[in-house]
Amino acid sequence: MNQPVVLITGALTGIGRATAIAFAREGNRVVISGRREEAGQALAAELRTLGAEAEFLRADVRFEAEVRSVVEQTVERFGRIDVAVNNAGTEGQSALIVEQSSANYEDTFAVNVLGVLLSIKHEMRAMLAQGSGSIINLSSVAGQVGVAGASVYVASKHAVEGLTKSAALEGAAAGVRVNAVAPGPVATEMLDRFVGGSEEGKAGFIATIPARRAATPEEIAQTIVFLASDKARYLTGQSIAVDGGYTAQ
Repeated sequence: MNQPVVLITGALTGIGRATAIAFAREGNRVVISGRREEAGQALAAELRTLGAEAEFLRADVRFEAEVRSVVEQTVERFGRIDVAVNNAGTEGQSALIVEQSSANYEDTFAVNVLGVLLSIKHEMRAMLAQGSGSIINLSSVAGQVGVAGASVYVASKHAVEGLTKSAALEGAAAGVRVNAVAPGPVATEMLDRFVGGSEEGKAGFIATIPARRAATPEEIAQTIVFLASDKARYLTGQSIAVDGGYTAQ
């Protein structure tokens, strides 16, 4: 068996789910992770109908023992990890900075920053041992610009960008690439929550996008698949904005 082994955290909805399906359709062996057992097993079964070997491993990325276990079980099952997509994330609570709470900071950073750090830590250990690998972190345009009313989320995604660059420098000479994908608005439940469930708010946000629409999860997934491939084998330490022109303004 020489099909690449792909591990995806936060794989049960939105971009993570679309990414799992995209890799499965290309014949990869796919390990999906998330916190909901029933949904995870259902998605793994769906991936198998596409002809892929697929496994679900339950994990909460806030806890190192669970992250380590997922990586170790993946290596034990398939012998290696060729691609890791660190997608688990939360939008946290939107509020003006003068109204932000330490609880929201702790909750948001536990998933978006600590979860990515722990994932990179254990994925990179496995990849360094095998002498190759590609890690792709999910950032956001909020990791490249400021967004009024979302300071904690913005700060967490800026941290993901920093982790990506630093990890890329540590892995480059050993053949391990680390990049980030930074989506603009994507047609997911997270976008609905981010704008407070308001169709007016969503329309107003999308109106700021030069492309005048949100991305589909599948469009983000295809960028991730490209970054993971040998077609991008000299690309590391970068954050690719997939944002309909938002950060070009």
